[in-house]
Amino acid sequence: MHELNDYRWRYLKQLSKEYPNRYAAFTEIINLQAILNLPKGTEHFISDVHGEFEAFQHIVNNCSGVIREKVDQTFPELSSDYRGELCTLIYYPHEKQDLLRKQGLDTDAWYRRTLYQLILLTKFLSSRYTRSKVRKAIPRDFNYIIDELLHAKADEDNNRQRYHERIISSIIETGAAHHFVTSLASLIKRLAVDHLHLVGDVFDRGAHPDDIMDILMQLPSLDIEWGNHDMLWMGAACGSEVCIATVIRNNINYGNFELLENGYGISMRSVVQYASQYYCDEEGISALYKALSVLVFKLQGAVIARNPDFDMQDRLFLDKIDYKKGTVGIGGVDYALRTKDFPTIDPSDPYRLNADEAALIASLKQAFLHSKRLQSHAAFLFSHGSMYKIYNGNLLYHGCIPLTADGSFAKVYCDGEFVQGRDYLDAAERVARRGFDKRDQRSLDHMWYLWCGKKSPLSGRVIKTFERALVEDKSMHQEPRDPYYTFYHQEDICRMILREFGLDEDRGHIINGHTPIKASAGESPVRAGGKLLVIDGGFCAAYHQTTGIAGYTLIFNSHGLRLKAHRPFLGIAEALSDNQDITSESIEVEKFPRRWMVADCDNGREIKMQIESLKDLLAQYRQGKLPESSLPAQ
Repeated sequence: MHELNDYRWRYLKQLSKEYPNRYAAFTEIINLQAILNLPKGTEHFISDVHGEFEAFQHIVNNCSGVIREKVDQTFPELSSDYRGELCTLIYYPHEKQDLLRKQGLDTDAWYRRTLYQLILLTKFLSSRYTRSKVRKAIPRDFNYIIDELLHAKADEDNNRQRYHERIISSIIETGAAHHFVTSLASLIKRLAVDHLHLVGDVFDRGAHPDDIMDILMQLPSLDIEWGNHDMLWMGAACGSEVCIATVIRNNINYGNFELLENGYGISMRSVVQYASQYYCDEEGISALYKALSVLVFKLQGAVIARNPDFDMQDRLFLDKIDYKKGTVGIGGVDYALRTKDFPTIDPSDPYRLNADEAALIASLKQAFLHSKRLQSHAAFLFSHGSMYKIYNGNLLYHGCIPLTADGSFAKVYCDGEFVQGRDYLDAAERVARRGFDKRDQRSLDHMWYLWCGKKSPLSGRVIKTFERALVEDKSMHQEPRDPYYTFYHQEDICRMILREFGLDEDRGHIINGHTPIKASAGESPVRAGGKLLVIDGGFCAAYHQTTGIAGYTLIFNSHGLRLKAHRPFLGIAEALSDNQDITSESIEVEKFPRRWMVADCDNGREIKMQIESLKDLLAQYRQGKLPESSLPAQ
C-alpha cells in the first residue's frame, strides 16, 4: 500500500461519502472492471453541414448507415424492401406511422410484428452497454416496460414469455403502440451511436442551421469543433458589428433572408429600406447586395485599422477605387468593377460610416444581442465546442494548423504573444471565449479574424470577399490557401502535428473538415498514408456538381474506422413514401487486429483511475483508518 499524501487523503474521505463501506466499494470495483471489458461505443463524425437540415437530420437518424447494417445483421431472413421499411420507421417513426395509418396498413398484426422486431433489434444494440446505461437511455414514457422487455429470460414453463406477450397485447389494446414504437425507435438511434463529433460549420449556405442547432442541443453526447462559419455567427451573436454585417450579407448571397427573420426573429425591414434608399438594382447585382457589401468593407476597414498585427492591410480596397472609371488597383494592376454605383462612399474618407449606416448597424446589433434563440445557440456552441478536440487518441479540428512554406509551424501573433501549433489554437480559443464573456472590442475583432484572417486556423485561406463581390476578372477570385493544405498529404507532417498535440503518432489520426473532396476528379479523403482523414460532409447542394458526391462521414467503432461516401439525399418525402435512404459506400480506413474495448478508450483510463481510488478506499476501510457505515448484517 503506497503512502497517501494529504490531498489524496482528503479525496478518499470525500469518496467515502458515496461508497460508505467496503461492500459498496468492492461492488463498484466489480462493476467498473466489467465495464472495461465491454466493446467501445460507436463514434460518428460529421462536418460542414452548412444549414442543410433534411440531409443532416437523415444522416443523424440513420447514423451514416449503421442502422441499416444492424437491421441487416439482425433480420437477414427479411426481404430488402421490408428491411428498408423498418429502417424508415426507425428514422421517422411519427411520420411513417401516420403514412401507414392513412394507407390503412397500421393493423394490430403489423404493430405486433413490428414491436417484436424493434425489441429484438434493441436487444442486439444494447448488448455492448451496461444495463444501467441502457436504462438511462430509455425514453421516460415507457422506461419500466421497455426495460422489462429487453431483459426477458427464458424459463422452463414459459411464464416470462407469456408475461411479455401480454405486455405487447396490452400496448396494442390500449392504443399506445404508436408512442411505444416511437420510443423504441428513439432508443435504437441512441444505442447505435454512442457519441457524435461535429467537426465544424453548422452555419451558412443552407436555409436551416437553426433547426440543426435545435437537434444538436437535444443529443445526449456530442462535441463540436468550431468552423469559420460558426465563428462568424458566434461573433455576430456576441455583438461584433463586422460579423453582423457579414452574416446578413452572406444570407443575402445565399438567399436565406427567412433564416434571420423567421428563425431568429431579426427583422430585415430596416436593411431593405436602407438599401432601396441609396442603391439601385443592376444586372447581376442587387441593390441589397451592393449596400451590404459596402457596409461590410467599411467595417472591415475599421477592424484592420484597429489591429495592425492582423497583417491584413492588403485587404483594404475602398481607398484604391477610381470611382469615376469604375476600377480598383490591386497589386499594381487596375481591374474593372461590376458597378460604379457607390453612393454611400465618400472617396475622400471611404471607410467612414454615414449617419444612416451608423444607425442601421446599431439597431441590427441590438437585434442580434436580443434574439433569444440565437443567443441560446451561440451559448451552446461555446459550452460544447472548441478549436480542437483530442478524443480516443484522435485529433479533431475543422480547418488547419497554420504552417510556413518549409512545413514548420507558423508563428502567429495572438493574445499578446507569438505562438505556434497547439499553443496558437489554445490562444485563439481563449480570445474567442473572452469575446463571449467580456464582449470587448479586441476579442470581438479577433473573432472576425478567425472567420477570414490569413492565418486563421479555422479558415486557412485568404477569403476574397471584395474580389468575389465586385471585381469582374474571375481570375482574381482564386483564394490562396495556407501551406498546410499542401503539406497535409505528407505523413511526416501529420505525424509532427500529432506529436505537437501529445498523441501517439502510430495509432492516432487527424480528423479534418472544411475542404470538399472532389471525388469525381479522383480525389481521396484519405491523406498521408491514412494519418489524416478529410470528412467535409459536402451536405451543401451547391457543392454536389463539383464534388460528384454528397461528401463523407466517419464511423469509428470497436472494429476499426470506416469512411462513408454519401450520395445526395432525395428528401424526407421520398424517404417516407419509397423508403429511400441515403446511398452510402463504405471505405475501410483501418481494421484493428483486436477489438477495441472500453479499457482502450479515454473513459477507460478514467475508469482505471477510479478503480485505483476505490482500491485505496477499500484498503483504508480494511485497515480501520476510515470509519465504515451501513455495514450489512453478517
